[in-house]
Amino acid sequence: MLRHSPRPAFPQVLAGASLEVPRGSFHMLLGANGCGKSTLLRVMAGLFHPDAGSIRVDAPCGFVFQNPDHQVVMPSVGADVAFGLGRYSLNPAAVQAVVRDSLARVGLQAFAERPTSSLSGGQKQRVAIAGALAECPRVLLLDELTTFLDFEDQENVLQCVRRIAGGVTALWVTHRLEELQYADSVR
Repeated sequence: MLRHSPRPAFPQVLAGASLEVPRGSFHMLLGANGCGKSTLLRVMAGLFHPDAGSIRVDAPCGFVFQNPDHQVVMPSVGADVAFGLGRYSLNPAAVQAVVRDSLARVGLQAFAERPTSSLSGGQKQRVAIAGALAECPRVLLLDELTTFLDFEDQENVLQCVRRIAGGVTALWVTHRLEELQYADSVR
């Protein structure tokens, strides 16, 4: 006999969790694998809904996934950054201006016409960040962005987020102690 549960059980990994991040800061959330860091980010982004408790996040909120291949999906860099802008009533010139600005913020201003398939992992991660920035978030949620990157790409991505923090609140999830030097605060 098959039984259908109307709702999957939500893990209790966040029971008792409390977090406050100062506006405009680059905050890192440090913890071991499996402790609930990514789950917290997904709840904050509205991808998961908690069974109890409350959450308040300044909207709008951007989310960048751990694996850039799950987020960078369009054939060219410019098209990928512009992807989320389709839900707004922007003329093509305005879209191109946003794409140029977002790519400049992540140091990829000359990459708009490049095929996404030709990018390194770190470049893809920065394109994913540019796509999130294109929608003018107040909060940027970043889920272990350096997991699949070599040392040079790790440094480039961390420095990129360090540069944009201040204009946006950045919450970076990590289990790597060496990344903490980039943060304004850590929890």
